Amino acid sequence: MGHRTAIGLALLTALVPLQARAQSAANVAALKGLAPVSILLNTPEGQAALRANLSVTGGIQTGALTQPLLLPFAEQQQLALRDAFITDGNATELADGLGSTLGGAYQAKARYETFKDFSSVSKSVADLIGYTNNVTKSDSNAGKYFFANATTHGKEPVSLAASAILTANGGTTDVFGKAYGRLAGSVGADAFGNSRPFQTDPILLAYRGADYFGMPSHSLDWLRGPSQNLTDSPSYPSGHTTYGYTESVLLAILVPERYQQMITRAAEYGNNRIVIGAHYAMDVLGGRTVALHAVAHLLANHPDYVGQARKNPAVINAMGQTEGEGVVIADYPAALKVARADLTAFLTASCGGPVAACAATDLGRFKDAFANRAFYETTQTYGLPVVYPATAGRAVDVGQTAPEAGYLLTAAFPSLTLDEANAILTATLGPGGGFLDDGSAFGLYSRLDLYAAAGKAAALAAGKPAAP
Repeated sequence: MGHRTAIGLALLTALVPLQARAQSAANVAALKGLAPVSILLNTPEGQAALRANLSVTGGIQTGALTQPLLLPFAEQQQLALRDAFITDGNATELADGLGSTLGGAYQAKARYETFKDFSSVSKSVADLIGYTNNVTKSDSNAGKYFFANATTHGKEPVSLAASAILTANGGTTDVFGKAYGRLAGSVGADAFGNSRPFQTDPILLAYRGADYFGMPSHSLDWLRGPSQNLTDSPSYPSGHTTYGYTESVLLAILVPERYQQMITRAAEYGNNRIVIGAHYAMDVLGGRTVALHAVAHLLANHPDYVGQARKNPAVINAMGQTEGEGVVIADYPAALKVARADLTAFLTASCGGPVAACAATDLGRFKDAFANRAFYETTQTYGLPVVYPATAGRAVDVGQTAPEAGYLLTAAFPSLTLDEANAILTATLGPGGGFLDDGSAFGLYSRLDLYAAAGKAAALAAGKPAAP
């Protein structure tokens, strides 16, 4: 089935925020959740976190900070270069997380032939991916210029509800520019604020390689142009990471036998944004949290997230073309059920046997569960220091604070109850007190450890009768 995106190269739509329209209720919720970044300069703890953010980011980008990567560093750089192209129309770049058998079948069917044209496994899968991505992208994009200069796209003012966020918390814009000596509009800085690592890091390791289409490329081509120019695209949060987690979680839910591997792929995709020099660790953590928060609310059929045409027809992309209206999904779990049936049928036919058996066949980099876990853990906080000591030591019940989070597990393992899923999420929560963990429900999403949680959920589900 053929499709055309307005630019096909969805990386650009992921970076161009919605223009002068009032932010949606979902957007405002995301902005409130991401807002702790705006007050980091106000406290010694926040300032220490900002210093660590720059140091950790630079160490990962140059390879000086050793991570338990799933590939040798030089190969990881090459993957980061290919990952710079966002395949948000069909999630195919991420599908290697499904394993060499299932992933190979998926990628053979769902392809980007050119920057504009892509195919999908089925219409139901395409619609689910498209709608979900547009929802999470909208939330992520809303933050770009908001935290840079309190606008929607550099100049247009944000809604009153959004502008009140910074007033209420005493926050400021352009935190990264101010912290790293690259004030908005100064020489070499982002014109709007929150300059990226390739503009602030004292050392940038640039390298050559092949892009997603196998064409000769260079890391700087995806930072300064011509493939993608991020010079005046504010850094926080990472839209690529939002995409990576959104569509990896979708594939994890649709193929739960590969849940942990798909979550590892999401973490790797976000980390690759640091490797290439496009984002800070904080950007990646922000993008991850936006994705998990929005997908959980979609799975809960929250009215702020379903039943809307999420593409804004007034948005003009980088090619001067107008975005069209998107797919409307009014009942998200129902759409997910249809997509799962279609994808399962496709994978079963493609691999010539049960999906579970084919999922176990993997010759790729995700075949070692211990290696996957070790890498995922390094991306949980990136070792950034505690900003909120009170939340670092506080016991939290996910079911009480963010009950819809459990759907991230029950959607994949339907024999579990929501209470059981939230108990698992509570038991596996990652370290607290990070720069987003200010006690809010959104902040709690920054602590979810879906890798560990999925392992426990799968074990519990295996001992229960299947849901009707």
